Amino acid sequence: MNILEQFSLKNQVIVVTGGTGILGRSFVKALAEAGAKIVVIGRNRERADERVKLIETLGGVGLAIIADVLSEEEMIAARDKILAEWGTIDGLVNAAGGNIPGATIGPNDNLFDANISDTLKAIELNLHGTIIPTQVLGRVIAEKGKGSIINIASLASSTALTRVLGYTVAKNGIVGYTKWMATELSLRYGDRVRVNAIAPGVFLTEQNRALLTTADGGFTERAQRFINKTPFSRLGDPSELEGALIFLLSQASGFINGETLYVDGGFNAWSGV
Repeated sequence: MNILEQFSLKNQVIVVTGGTGILGRSFVKALAEAGAKIVVIGRNRERADERVKLIETLGGVGLAIIADVLSEEEMIAARDKILAEWGTIDGLVNAAGGNIPGATIGPNDNLFDANISDTLKAIELNLHGTIIPTQVLGRVIAEKGKGSIINIASLASSTALTRVLGYTVAKNGIVGYTKWMATELSLRYGDRVRVNAIAPGVFLTEQNRALLTTADGGFTERAQRFINKTPFSRLGDPSELEGALIFLLSQASGFINGETLYVDGGFNAWSGV
């Protein structure tokens, strides 16, 4: 197999939870361009259908499934639908997640007045929303003895980011879960079943533009802090995650297992000095 063939995902069935999100759109686009058959799982029917149209525009094949990653029953139903449609699952991208407004602790808030319920919801969404789909959909990959699972971590996985307690706890948990599941699956099912994670830096999207930019087009103080701590001296673009995704899903990364790949312009590497 030559190097270009190693990167190919042609006709592989790849499931993307959170495929209706901003980063999910970039993932879906990249997978379509790589030749995969893509299952888009999300809770918004309109956005899911839009993603399938995007896939078809790029010459690919897509399937939209409306389901909640926190529901084991809905994940089982999704799995059954995928197997009925395409007969297998070759890859899983756990992209569902994000922060919850009530779980953000403002700089002037009393730390101990934080909304514990919302903090726990943020942990559940990000961590449980990765574990549950992996337990259900990843089983197909494991039992066929071949495939790749990609979890989505964060800068918060390696260093403390102020204000986002629940998100930070969850993303640290995802790195630990990635290592644990990578180890267990390979020991039990062989060296062609892999689990890795991508840790995105701060990416400017339509979803967070109001939080990171000011009315006059400049950056907020928090956004500028991220930029100042990034050797690239800028925020990322969601398209810059696409190469990492295809690499970790493909045979080109066949001996990489249990790792977290930071895509952050050097933020995690730099001490700031």
